[in-house]
Amino acid sequence: MNFAREGYPFMLLATALAVAGYVAALGRRSWPLWLLAFCLTLIALWVAYFFRDPVRVGERGDDVVISPADGRVVMITEVDEPAFIHGRALRISIFMNVFNVHVNRYPVHGTVKYVHYNPGKFLNAAIEKASLENEQMSVGLDHGGTRILVRQIAGLIARRIVTYSREGESVEQGERMGIIRFGSRVDVFLPTAVAVDVQVGQTTVAGTTRLARLGGG
Repeated sequence: MNFAREGYPFMLLATALAVAGYVAALGRRSWPLWLLAFCLTLIALWVAYFFRDPVRVGERGDDVVISPADGRVVMITEVDEPAFIHGRALRISIFMNVFNVHVNRYPVHGTVKYVHYNPGKFLNAAIEKASLENEQMSVGLDHGGTRILVRQIAGLIARRIVTYSREGESVEQGERMGIIRFGSRVDVFLPTAVAVDVQVGQTTVAGTTRLARLGGG
């Protein structure tokens, strides 16, 4: 099992606490301390599970847009996107709970043309206004002349968005683009003419699920 490098400090801390719990339980021969050690072990296992980073394969292609996130589609709507697309766009919103893989991936290949961090609130990431008011990181891609925006949005629990993207670099479809810690959402802004292949309520898998086809084909 692969793990995201951002998770190693948390995994080490959780493991150290669990070990300390067992040491204390052995030293004092206390059943409450044994119970505490067991609970700390479960937490350590969950932390490792949260930061898992599995290899993902799936359909690829110039006209294919793949999901950047594991989670559930909570909204598909047409909106104005003034920051990078500068016009109308189709927004597909994917909500990630604390049990989903939180490593995000590029939906298409292309060149990073826009990277912008916006501080904000930590509202429930599943609601509409989280797209405007929550802390977020936006990454704009030039995909053969087509502009596509990926926005990582913090949620109620998330307090750290990590983005590997740098302006001017070329990226590959399905390549890791970042991670959001502990529950969040990812929005994908696409041209309005795309043919959408998902629906609200559907579960997506980053790097595998096809969200749409460009050009409406």
